[in-house]
This record gives sequence, structure tokens and C-alpha cells, in this order.
Amino acid sequence: MDIKRVKDYIYWLYYQYLLITCSYVLEPWERSMFHTITVTVFAMVVYTAYVFVPIHVRLAFEFFSQIFGGQPESTI
Repeated sequence: MDIKRVKDYIYWLYYQYLLITCSYVLEPWERSMFHTITVTVFAMVVYTAYVFVPIHVRLAFEFFSQIFGGQPESTI
């Protein structure tokens, strides 16, 4: 795949993003603020998932292993 096709594909994806979010009708300063807020919220969601999801999965696993007859950790 040559560089021009990849570049065109990335531009096409960005254009689709502009169409889906309707941010193509915004002024340039509004668009930059919208993108900044969107990236910030997305980064916070990813960080929160990275930090808290493994903890909740471990706690859920411990809870369900106790319910379904798993041995407590003190007897292992």
C-alpha cells in the first residue's frame, strides 16, 4: 500500500468523523475546542478503564468463586 493511499484513507476517516459529529459546520476555534474536549473525555475514559476495570474484574471473580463453592484463600 503506498503512502498516498494511506494518507487519503486517513483524510477520509477524518472527514467521516467531521460528518458524524457535525463539527464541520463549526468555526475553526470552535472546532479546536470541540476536538480538545472530545480527546480529553476519551483519554479520561480510557485511563479510568485501565485503572479500575481490572480491580472490579478481580473482585467479581472472588465474589462469584465464593458463591459457587470455591475455596477461601486462607485454606490454599
